Amino acid sequence: MNLLDASIVNVALPVIRTDLGGSYATLQWIAASYTLVLAMGLLTGGRLGDMYGRYRMLMYGLAGFLAASVLCGIAWSPGSLVTGRVLQALFAAVMVPQCFGLIRDLFPGKEQAKAWGVFGPSIGLASILGPVVAGLLIKADLFGSGWRMIFLINLVLGAFTLIAGRSSLPRAGGDRTGGLDLVGTGLAGLAMALLVYPLIQGREHGWPAWTFLMLAASVAVFVVFAWQQVHRKAAGAAPLIELSVFARRSYTSGVLFVIVFLGALMGFSLAVGLMLQLGLHYSPIGASLAMAPWAIGAFVGSAVGAMAPQLGRKSLHIGLSIMAVGTVGLLLVFDTSGIGLGSWNLLAPLLICGIGMGMIFVPMYDIIMGEIQDHEVGTAAGALESFQQLGAALGVAALGTVFFDRFTDPARDLTALKQGALAAAEQVTLISLGLFALAFLVGFLLPRKARQTH
Repeated sequence: MNLLDASIVNVALPVIRTDLGGSYATLQWIAASYTLVLAMGLLTGGRLGDMYGRYRMLMYGLAGFLAASVLCGIAWSPGSLVTGRVLQALFAAVMVPQCFGLIRDLFPGKEQAKAWGVFGPSIGLASILGPVVAGLLIKADLFGSGWRMIFLINLVLGAFTLIAGRSSLPRAGGDRTGGLDLVGTGLAGLAMALLVYPLIQGREHGWPAWTFLMLAASVAVFVVFAWQQVHRKAAGAAPLIELSVFARRSYTSGVLFVIVFLGALMGFSLAVGLMLQLGLHYSPIGASLAMAPWAIGAFVGSAVGAMAPQLGRKSLHIGLSIMAVGTVGLLLVFDTSGIGLGSWNLLAPLLICGIGMGMIFVPMYDIIMGEIQDHEVGTAAGALESFQQLGAALGVAALGTVFFDRFTDPARDLTALKQGALAAAEQVTLISLGLFALAFLVGFLLPRKARQTH
């Protein structure tokens, strides 16, 4: 549900704007508000699981998430929808980190690698299936709900999770010593907001001086946050992030990897979906079907990666290389097809991109979390998810801004509209290719293999 809701709006954004109104920046906020607030809250969400028990926090977070999904489903304005997305993210921040911890609790020793081998592909598929599911739900128009069903579908998924969770998950207690670091939460949230806000709003305001001041201030606040965490640890209190996790090579380099990789992935996905609908006038279901080869490729890549766990870090490099081939193929398609671009032209490059992506998600979490000790799981999982969502928010903010900066909307000139959307998507794709190359280099900092547990 978390990953579907992070990506499911990408295809629905043009339809939502037609129904509710709002500017292009509003479209970015509908997508980025969720990932940004989730990144802020996840740091505390992991700690809540440590304190009050992972099962309890998972169930409470899930119940709130479903209520917020209903608010999104009945939204009457862009502001009310963004508010619903913020509430979704806050409850998701309580819910999501518990999944990592429960996997560590339920699958000891060598069984843990098998669990991550299932969990990784699930994450990859959920991320890519979001746009496909959105298009199908909008096309089905169940009960006249239109785009609103992309949020209301969570009620079905959530009901299953509540039933399965109550019957299957352990109800272990927690350790409340150390308390919550509310000051650290505030500092981390402020730093992230100062980083993302000007990237989204700066373009509409012509990049005034305050946007650059906010970006500089975000760096300063991050430094203050790091100092506060060190000081809190020295004082004997529980920090928001257990600093020992950054002594693990797999974790520190993995955080950098997921920020770069997820940022490129989310920004790239957003740009392709917007190009198809805003520029080429695809319907939501048409855009979904055009992007379906990506999901199919992710399934194939996940299966390949799961069958070769001995590849370890090589699987990341192979996957990124395959994604680079698909991305270059997409650039060639943009160049040769022009405004006559059809869904069949996208089939091969998106399929190849999906295969590469699937191979990355299988080993990634096993390698990053493999060296984390049991007492570090809560904060490490929360922080990892937080950095992942921050990367996604930055991708939507930065690459979305690149897209809309290049894209023009001349209502009376359909050809110019298509050319502008195609040029914007081409520029974002080129930047994404560079970020995939950067992730490839960062991958060399990761251990060759995940730690073998016994």
